[in-house]
Amino acid sequence: MGIEVGGLLGLIWLIIVIWAIVKVAKSSAGGVAKLLWILILLFFPVLGLIIWLLLGPKG
Repeated sequence: MGIEVGGLLGLIWLIIVIWAIVKVAKSSAGGVAKLLWILILLFFPVLGLIIWLLLGPKG
């Protein structure tokens, strides 16, 4: 009767990806760079988030 673990982890992952997209949108990077990062995060959420954490805009 409770929430399944997979569903809860999926929800947490979705929140993290949305947070990353908001951080990209608020960053000082150029418009094209923002668009590319957001597209990468949307189409490749797991790999995109890892790459963004390592190489993404800082600020």
